[in-house]
Amino acid sequence: MKIGFIGLGNVGGKLAGNLLRSGRELVVRDLDRDVAQPFLDQGAGWAETPAEMVWACDLVITCLPSPAASAAVMEGADGLLTALGPGKIWAEMSTTDAEEMIRLAALVEATGAAPIECPVSGGCHRAATGNISIFAGCDRETFDAMLPVLTVLGRRVLHTGPIGSASRLKVMTNYLATANLVTLAEALTTMKAAGIDLATTYEAIRISSGNSFVHETESQVILNGSRDINFTMDLVLKDIGLFEKIARDHGVPLTLSPLLVEMFSDAIDRYGPRERSPNIIRRYEEPTGLDIRAPGFPSEMVDDEPSAPGYEVQRRGT
Repeated sequence: MKIGFIGLGNVGGKLAGNLLRSGRELVVRDLDRDVAQPFLDQGAGWAETPAEMVWACDLVITCLPSPAASAAVMEGADGLLTALGPGKIWAEMSTTDAEEMIRLAALVEATGAAPIECPVSGGCHRAATGNISIFAGCDRETFDAMLPVLTVLGRRVLHTGPIGSASRLKVMTNYLATANLVTLAEALTTMKAAGIDLATTYEAIRISSGNSFVHETESQVILNGSRDINFTMDLVLKDIGLFEKIARDHGVPLTLSPLLVEMFSDAIDRYGPRERSPNIIRRYEEPTGLDIRAPGFPSEMVDDEPSAPGYEVQRRGT
């Protein structure tokens, strides 16, 4: 199976790298050809347009920063939809709006091609090692065809159901991670104000019922001061806004979610949309005058989980 990959950003570049290292035949495209050059140097091909990539490949993966970017790649003058047809697969790995995913998937199906949504979760450091988790929304036949590729891209692969289910679950997990990030920022600042050593605070959380994946990753780069988790405030706001929309569309009254949307909207106004997301801590550092840093923490996360073959996660009761 010849694979095309469009979007070589923070996550997409690492996922495409996994395909190259596994020996898959790969064609790449990005708006910035310089970003693609390392892949070309390692033997990947280049597509001048999305349509050209479809003609050359059996499977085309997109991993893009917004629903608008995905729509442009799909529906542009030389977009994927102009060339997709029977025997082809389009895999959307972007974090996107479920309704938009359903709309684009229907257009893909009308060409005779098969769509699958497969957003990832676990952070850029796990995308780089193939240990990231993948949610896959599609029919079972397409899932089975894609599983050998998905288990190269990630470690744990969950078939979530029909198109739209994976996108909804993905933004739900990002909402939970954002809530956790904000509560950690409040906890670290409060302990600093109370005179508790921050390295001790980190360990107390880590060995307690308050521990989490977000604590073991984002708290470390907060305390280092780099605040570099390869994720920005505009992307946080996009994702929690999509979760808020799901709740609103289904008549679920939320309390915390609107507060998070308000917080990150305000943070973007203050610090800019491309500010690193862990710098939400600045909303607590600045009014208190406290410096939430401590020695001994890394500036970026490295995945220390040994790489292992990917597999399908089985749901309970199946």
